[in-house]
Amino acid sequence: MGKRMSDLAARRADAVAETVGRIRSIEQVMLLSRDTLEAVRAELFKLAAQRELFQPEDFPGPEGGIGDTLYELSRDDNDRFALYLNRGGTNKIGPPHDHKTWAVIVGVEGEEHNTLYRRMDDGSVPGVARIAEDKYVTVKPGTGVCLMPTDIHSIRMEGPAVKMHLHMYGIAIPRMADRVKFNMASNTTAPYPPHSDIRPAPGSA
Repeated sequence: MGKRMSDLAARRADAVAETVGRIRSIEQVMLLSRDTLEAVRAELFKLAAQRELFQPEDFPGPEGGIGDTLYELSRDDNDRFALYLNRGGTNKIGPPHDHKTWAVIVGVEGEEHNTLYRRMDDGSVPGVARIAEDKYVTVKPGTGVCLMPTDIHSIRMEGPAVKMHLHMYGIAIPRMADRVKFNMASNTTAPYPPHSDIRPAPGSA
């Protein structure tokens, strides 16, 4: 590892650790609510604004440009809190899904288009769900989206521009084994396996 990478990785690790520490304290003090997640988002905005810590050449996109790649910036030993940098490709479409934990996404560079949905049924029939589009949020530098555990969203990233976003979760992604995706055409749900392309942050391995 070159001196530049070593120094940058150390600075990034320190900034990430401080940010996650403050987020951990916020969640411990405040009951989980949208106000809590807005406070988390404010901390992530400050981290994302340190643009020099997130150089595109240090976070390569997915091979072939399709989909996205997640870089693990921080994960508690018990998987309680986890922070990732998402590097999008030229084409990424994620179906409507939930997380079964809270999530906050903020922009570092480029745009991630989020559609948020309303659940129209009462969830009493397993495997059946009716959802409707509710609102749209484009996550880019200075903007972000806050999701409660039962909130449903889909994402879309297109084009050759660099796309990097911070994704903070209350539970690490590999532990999200029970999240589901929603099919609006058939009004059904199905298991949504955790993201498979998760890599160590540059300089951490």
